[in-house]
Amino acid sequence: MENKKVIDLTTVGKQELEEELDRRVNVDRERIKQAIKEAREQGDLSENADYSAAREDQANNEARIQEIQNILKYARIVDIVNVVVEYVDLGKTVEYQICGSESDPFNGKISNDSPLARGCLTHSKGQTFIITTENGKDLKVKLISKK
Repeated sequence: MENKKVIDLTTVGKQELEEELDRRVNVDRERIKQAIKEAREQGDLSENADYSAAREDQANNEARIQEIQNILKYARIVDIVNVVVEYVDLGKTVEYQICGSESDPFNGKISNDSPLARGCLTHSKGQTFIITTENGKDLKVKLISKK
């Protein structure tokens, strides 16, 4: 039995990946194929910058297609959880969306695998807990709300 990592995605995150995959397969592939064809028609490929760029685009596109297919293959749908936390020692209150691997911390979306999200998911409103940041600093966090 293979041990594959499950990748948590929200419904929206999964849909965005499916749309990107569709675009890369049905639009970008054809555009790149045409660019390669046009570059080949220019003659000598050894010094043809357009050909080299098109082949690089093709490699990057195919790699991303494979990456998305693997993500979708092992995806598990998770619900978004909205939380408000107070960083007790900093006196700062912040609102986050706990989602899957499509996190974007600079825009308030954190992965459900992050220490903060795990703390929020395992504690109740009003409880205080400690998280350890990536650089080893302990932060006291109070869960203000969870929906």
